[in-house]
Amino acid sequence: MMFSDHRKPALARDLLVAALLVVSGLVLSGVSLFKIANAKVDLAQATQPLQSSPSTASDRPAESKPGGERPTTPAPEPAHPDLQTKGQAVKPALPPAPAEKVAPPLQQK
Repeated sequence: MMFSDHRKPALARDLLVAALLVVSGLVLSGVSLFKIANAKVDLAQATQPLQSSPSTASDRPAESKPGGERPTTPAPEPAHPDLQTKGQAVKPALPPAPAEKVAPPLQQK
């Protein structure tokens, strides 16, 4: 590409500015990486670690022994419905939709 003589100084100045910008970016990146690599990491702990309370023999289930006795801890019982609600219908979570929002029933083919 041939440039006229009056544009050569402008081109040289633009290339010099571009080179300075690239070099300054590389220097800044190098300084940042150096600071990151040599940074002392201090970790803060917000709360004290939990101390587990010593468990007693009644808190934990009985240990199983191969060929030995069955555990003596009773198994949990299944949930039983309240006697008052037995036989009553469960209330719907939402009220019924208004008539204009309900679609007509599907036709059987």
